[in-house]
Amino acid sequence: MLSLFGAALSAVVLLVAPAATQSGGSEVVAAKAYRDACGAGKIRTRSTYWTCTLVDDFNGTALNRKLWHVMAQPSEGLACQVDSPATVSVSGGTLKLRAVRSGSGATCPPRWNGARGTYATGWINTFNKWSQQYGRFEVRMRNTDTRTPGLQEAFWLWPDMRYSGGFWPDHGEIDVVETYSQYPDLMVPYLHYTFNDNGGPIPGLNTAWNCQAKRGVWNTYALEWDANRVSIFVNGQLCLTNTAGAPTFRKRFIMSLSQMIGVGGNSPTAGTPIPATTEVDYVKVWR
Repeated sequence: MLSLFGAALSAVVLLVAPAATQSGGSEVVAAKAYRDACGAGKIRTRSTYWTCTLVDDFNGTALNRKLWHVMAQPSEGLACQVDSPATVSVSGGTLKLRAVRSGSGATCPPRWNGARGTYATGWINTFNKWSQQYGRFEVRMRNTDTRTPGLQEAFWLWPDMRYSGGFWPDHGEIDVVETYSQYPDLMVPYLHYTFNDNGGPIPGLNTAWNCQAKRGVWNTYALEWDANRVSIFVNGQLCLTNTAGAPTFRKRFIMSLSQMIGVGGNSPTAGTPIPATTEVDYVKVWR
């Protein structure tokens, strides 16, 4: 894999899409195959392709630290985040984010009261390294195959000034996908915006509870986002569209990938498979 930032990140070569052709009085994308750094061209409209801006195929032997920031913090609840090969690694063509028991290769740092989290987890993002406003964002992921509660995984975006640019949820968050081992056949998107988060989940507006994605197999999740529309897809099928045109989403966002421990009804039990691993085959972004 070639590199834009380093050996772990594929080169981003911006190519000009083939010219549109006329057919029956309306423009259509040229029939010949179009490829760029992201692979086979993604059709944006009848006459244009998306333009690849970033791709990481995780084909190296280490995470590209020029692109990805690894979270390391005591956190609250049962889990912390640790920057360790036990929780974040790249090998065999995939990124591996793991949840392990604290002390089993990765130890949670002490909290203010001296306590430590029971589990150490892997979480990476592009904070202060990369962001983009609008476009198509896509990942291919596989989580741990279990029907036992206790695990939570996510691909999500938030503003690159998250920690200094306003209050959550009004400053925005796009959860392209959250998966919970409590619900092993579902993926759940969630759009956080407005000062009161729209008063909670509203299926069809800011979330959806009917998007199928089985655990333990490869699934592809995608976000298409512009000033007036946010659409989320699972394995090529439309899952949620929001046309509120919220000002919250009219700014640059960063990307985040995480393997977490569940809470509430999705809290771990004696049967929760630990260690647990989420694999990411690729991350691709277009404009």
